[in-house]
Amino acid sequence: MNIRTVASFGTEANSYYKNINKASIIENPKMKKEAAFWKSTKNDMVQCVLCPHHCVIAPEKRGICGVRKNEHGKLFTLIYGACSSVADDPIEKKPLYHFYPGSLVLSLGSVGCTFRCDHCQNYHISMASPEEMSLQDIPPEKVSEIAKDHGCRGVAWTYNEPTIWHEYTLDTAKLVKNAGLYTVYVTNGYIEKEPLEEIAPYLDAMNIDVKAFHDEFYKTICKARLAPVLQTCERAKKLGIHLELTYLVIPGFNDTAQEIKEFCQWIGEKLSTDTPVHFSRFHPDYQMTNITTTPTSTLLSSYQIAKEVGLQFVYLGNIVHSDYDNTYCPSCKNLLIERYGFSAQIKGLTKERCTRCGATVPLKMV
Repeated sequence: MNIRTVASFGTEANSYYKNINKASIIENPKMKKEAAFWKSTKNDMVQCVLCPHHCVIAPEKRGICGVRKNEHGKLFTLIYGACSSVADDPIEKKPLYHFYPGSLVLSLGSVGCTFRCDHCQNYHISMASPEEMSLQDIPPEKVSEIAKDHGCRGVAWTYNEPTIWHEYTLDTAKLVKNAGLYTVYVTNGYIEKEPLEEIAPYLDAMNIDVKAFHDEFYKTICKARLAPVLQTCERAKKLGIHLELTYLVIPGFNDTAQEIKEFCQWIGEKLSTDTPVHFSRFHPDYQMTNITTTPTSTLLSSYQIAKEVGLQFVYLGNIVHSDYDNTYCPSCKNLLIERYGFSAQIKGLTKERCTRCGATVPLKMV
């Protein structure tokens, strides 16, 4: 299913919840709640410490994300329960290839972001403010019910940046886990240590976009910094969260062989060589429509570099179907999972072991 933007559906959006009483969905219409992770400063100023920006916010102003506001010396989130987008997606679309392959996940998105990426493909929600869209209020206690009604095995917070939705995702994740479902973040990784540690017991998997491996790219293209993203990757791994990385390869910006090599070496040294990595093809969008689509040769070169460095599970995304979608046993090269588009078929696995050589493969299975 494609992303469903509530604002574009109007009253039709309610048909998505045909088995749920409408009044129960909108019982929290204000979508505003006192925020977590902030501190008071002088003259009713507040400092948000949810993400590494550490925004100092004047009264009646908002942080960089656009959804956390200082009201009379207190910080509030403006998007508690506020959903711009709802979809039931294949987990492979996140992309997560080693996490419950073949399952459906309920995907929820809101508005706002900690980054201002020039190439953002979801800018219509990531750059929007809460007032600019008709947002559907979905209370935490309804999410598991919706997921199960649609045959989903878990819930993902995605499309825009989920870390700025912390109060809502934390409350919801606790209930989702209690309902026997899994939880996922698709994120830029811009979150401080304490909030990540707070949600970690209730967060099963993360796909983190590492957008480049040099800080100048982050400063100029994303208006952020690289180091905190790498720290989040390392912390997630130590916290036991299933981690996969996506690297969007942009011609002329982050695609040199040396940069790709350094990125892959960091994965091997700081994470592990069995961390799944997705090199994805760039398509022109937003403020970078003058940049060409990534050549296939560049993606193949990135793949080869990663394998030479020793990474075991490397995938190529946003390209036509190929072997670079499939999962093979690192020991005997047996085909374990065959993928076509966003579908996945288990071929050579039994209880996370290769059926040919018996090697244990780092996968979480349905």
